[in-house]
Amino acid sequence: MTRPLISVLLPVYNAEPYIAAALGSILRQDYGRLEVIAVDDGSTDRSLEILERCRRDDSRVSIISRENRGLVASLNEGLQIARGELVARMDADDFAYPWRLSRQAALFAAQPELGFCGSAVDMLLRGRIARGRLDPVFRLTLPVLSKFFTIFMHPTVVYNRRVIDATDLHYDGAYRHAEDFDLFRRLADRYPAAMMEESLLVYRVHPGSVTSRHTGDMRRTHLRIVAENLEREGLADDTRDLRAIGDSVSFETVRRAAGFIRALEERIAALPDTTRPSFEAGALNLFYFLYQLVNDEEQPALAHELLTLTAKWNAIRRREKYALSPGAWAPWLSHASMWAGKQADLVAYRLKSAPAASVLAPYRMGAA
Repeated sequence: MTRPLISVLLPVYNAEPYIAAALGSILRQDYGRLEVIAVDDGSTDRSLEILERCRRDDSRVSIISRENRGLVASLNEGLQIARGELVARMDADDFAYPWRLSRQAALFAAQPELGFCGSAVDMLLRGRIARGRLDPVFRLTLPVLSKFFTIFMHPTVVYNRRVIDATDLHYDGAYRHAEDFDLFRRLADRYPAAMMEESLLVYRVHPGSVTSRHTGDMRRTHLRIVAENLEREGLADDTRDLRAIGDSVSFETVRRAAGFIRALEERIAALPDTTRPSFEAGALNLFYFLYQLVNDEEQPALAHELLTLTAKWNAIRRREKYALSPGAWAPWLSHASMWAGKQADLVAYRLKSAPAASVLAPYRMGAA
């Protein structure tokens, strides 16, 4: 039986420091029947030059290059010309392990009814790789979880076009910077999905990434998507209190968001036993999303308010609990404690991670 062609969709915008390694990791896959569609979205650095050099060396690479139109346009343009039965996403600043595509192709061969899949990832931060572990939440129902958060890391996803209707496989520009969340929630409602426990990709964390550069827009759109889903499920009649905190974090919006979480939990508690655990996990994830949003304001009193009003002090780490406890009356003490906690986390990360150079060097372009 002929192995299916895999089209690897690779949008590129000003990725000069990373693109050679990212593309090299795909061209070195142990799965040979693939094509790479690189969409250069009007890069102003040397990204296009690097892509063209790779294309000269490997005929499996094709390039679309034009003026800047944004990520959603690049993704949809690539989908239109992809020839593969399977379409794999890849980001220009990440790194796929050599067995990524063969593992995912084998999953679709074993479960041909699958519409799409994702995998766990390892994280690359400050020159070191931390091995990823799959969150136990993924043992629950993916279509339910997909209403609360982006169930897969975007660059790990593979779509099965033998199952997914062409009219469903498109990114919606109305959900810019959370277009993957929107697509996954739509697909999960109609097609089977699977999360692979193995880490198949190294996800690079750096200030220039799309997630880092557009955090505010992403969060607002994320909350909008969750709000739409909860309204459709009949779990919320009015979601303005949830959306408001995405626009401005203040004592007023924190109190409104906390009230929304409490009301949501009451409605979920009345759901049938078959679905309630997945909705409870989704609601807890929504709380953590809000907690992170508020924490990023670096105003401990706001985080203290959210934790108190939602009765979620026991949902955070003990170290954070001790740090934030004085936040209402001694913010300076909370600031100092949180800073010390971040330094401890960084030390722990370094101790449990491996140097990136030693892990990735054998698979870089031009390596022996």
